[in-house]
Amino acid sequence: MKRLLAAALCIALRATATEAENTAPLIELTATEQAYLAAMPIVRMCVDPDWAPFEQIDERGRHVGIAADLIQQVARRTGLKIMLYPTRTWEESLAASKAGRCQIMSFLNRTPERERWLDFTAPIFVDPNMIIAREDHPFVGDVRWLRDESVALPRGTMVEEHLRRDYPNLRIVLTESEPEAMTLVSERKADFTVRSLIVAAHAIRKQGLFNLKIAGQVPELGNQLRIGVIKSEPALRDILDKGVATLSAADREQIVNRHVSITVQNGTDYRLVWQLLAGGLVIALIGAFWMRKLSRLNRELARLSVTDRLTGIYNRMKLDEALAAEIQRCRRYDQALAIVLLDIDHFKRINDTYGHQAGDRALIDIARLLSEGSRETDVVGRWGGEEFMIVLPHTDLAGAGRLAEKMRTTIAAHEFSGIGQQTASFGVAAYRIDDQPNDLVARADAALYEAKHAGRNRVAGG
Repeated sequence: MKRLLAAALCIALRATATEAENTAPLIELTATEQAYLAAMPIVRMCVDPDWAPFEQIDERGRHVGIAADLIQQVARRTGLKIMLYPTRTWEESLAASKAGRCQIMSFLNRTPERERWLDFTAPIFVDPNMIIAREDHPFVGDVRWLRDESVALPRGTMVEEHLRRDYPNLRIVLTESEPEAMTLVSERKADFTVRSLIVAAHAIRKQGLFNLKIAGQVPELGNQLRIGVIKSEPALRDILDKGVATLSAADREQIVNRHVSITVQNGTDYRLVWQLLAGGLVIALIGAFWMRKLSRLNRELARLSVTDRLTGIYNRMKLDEALAAEIQRCRRYDQALAIVLLDIDHFKRINDTYGHQAGDRALIDIARLLSEGSRETDVVGRWGGEEFMIVLPHTDLAGAGRLAEKMRTTIAAHEFSGIGQQTASFGVAAYRIDDQPNDLVARADAALYEAKHAGRNRVAGG
């Protein structure tokens, strides 16, 4: 009870300043980059001042949040001294960047509009975008199926740009902040919003919006958050890119946990405790109700974050995680590992001839056939588009080839609804000592290309 009451009173995010000490770089720089670093004492940075828990400018004028901590790590490892250029809104930050008043933008998606004045580093953080709606809203399998529904979105975001371009069936209601978009949905002033998985979980907890749920996912709008650098500073982009490359999965996980967890502050005001205890039963009942809703939300968040919304099998994020984990296991226990990468032959022709819905049904059928033909220990997922991957623990190259051939014949013999028979091409590859995940995938991809080039509907690998 005491912990519940304290948690109800104190929900705190630990934050760190974004301005980093100008230390010696921990990465190897070229002569050009070293000269740039020596000539550039301060790099000015624009941020989103109201995007918790990713980033915000707090009441003391500090840049805090997940982005702030990641940028601080990059600054320390590159030797850059990064100084906040304060703004009041995201639109002001965009305008300041376009005008060259800040050299970098901390945490944003790459879009065609932004590429007009910015270059981008590799992603510093990846996070899926989810459809957030009220509890009574039906599950959204595909945003294209919605008609005359309103979506609340913060002004000037990547999501706004893409939804306006790709989904004219939606009515967009612009807001000035992330919390406002969530509140409009909660108060039935908008049908749904499309928000980051982490931002949604944070907002629902912090604002107590427990009448909201995850109603779907928009995979093509996943956040690939990067550092944007004005085009006049290519050396700065290269230095930052090297800093981003030093960030490990553990670095990112530690920072995220710091900002999205609920922490209970120490120190006791006994007068306040006695006042609270008087209404403790009511608070406990409400708290228990909210905790059940939050638990259900978190389970749904976890499931959707690793599931391909169309086919119901694992998505690219889960495949990346599984492959990295299995490679670590190979190194530790000297076990075999292989992967199968497959691509549906002439898939564009299916969409062009029979329509996208027929193409979607074919993808669903392929996913089911792969799942049914795999072992319980195998990891089956959609790699992207019409490509699928199977991660095969305890399997050598020959074993992967046999499984791929079985899958090939199963798919070729299947009668696809409204299409008829369809084939797929397969590339297989096995783990080699010191392989990184990208090395294994690259060999499977090359084998898949070989199968395609040799006439399709076949298995290749080596």
